[in-house]
Amino acid sequence: MRNNYQKIYENHFKLFFEEDELAKNFNYLNSLPADIVKCSLKFKDDLVIAGLPFFFETFNYLLEESIDYEKYLENEGKSVKKNLNFELHFELPFNVALSAERIALNLLQRSCSVATFTSKFVEKAGDIKILDTRKTTPGMRFLEKYAVVTAGGYNHRFSQTDAFMIKDNHKYFFGGLPQAIEHFKKLRMVYANLIVEIHSLEELKEAQELGIHYFLLDNFSNSHLKQAIEIKREHDHFEISGGVTLSNLDDYLLRGVDAISSGSIIYSAPQVDISLKYHR
Repeated sequence: MRNNYQKIYENHFKLFFEEDELAKNFNYLNSLPADIVKCSLKFKDDLVIAGLPFFFETFNYLLEESIDYEKYLENEGKSVKKNLNFELHFELPFNVALSAERIALNLLQRSCSVATFTSKFVEKAGDIKILDTRKTTPGMRFLEKYAVVTAGGYNHRFSQTDAFMIKDNHKYFFGGLPQAIEHFKKLRMVYANLIVEIHSLEELKEAQELGIHYFLLDNFSNSHLKQAIEIKREHDHFEISGGVTLSNLDDYLLRGVDAISSGSIIYSAPQVDISLKYHR
């Protein structure tokens, strides 16, 4: 398990530590004792825990003998309450703990923040799937999408080619929806779904006639959404997107909606409070 996480983020850790510029002052690094300290990871908010593998792998990047953190992973996805003072305890050399602490906490806090916010959407949406988008922090896509799944959400696309989505710019450039569809069909990618971003009932009907079954209904009002559901076919998949927030989510929770995607579960996630303390 741990080697998988190590490989996924190994190059990222190199960049993270270069950004912290520890190598600039060798005297400082050499002055830090390697005495073992007892560490207390404190979760100080109501939150969903996500990102512990990345937290521990940050320290492992600097250690000759890695921490075995398998036992801590049972806490991934767990909801904890501020008033319960939930903590995890482990040991590290002081120099490693101090040198990697901020990077480790940044990764963990980001992941927990996204997971906590996502869980609120998931709980409210019930049987309708909550999806993320590609509106992620550069360099943090895997971490943030990992957090979404840990909280019960679903990943949309990791990249532009996981599935082909025909958006307005494709339609404008190629001269219309039929021409855009034809462009992607010429790629002869049998297993890549073709999704069309839809902005009106007329466009939905046109896409249905052209053989499309995956639709992203963008910025549909509640009334237009109800009309779209009335003409939904058996094998159609309706995803709602565009301006969906936690406060207006109820407007889209209708029978016939398969999924709701919202970039806000990532870019609007409030920061949670987590700290790391040492004891000799």
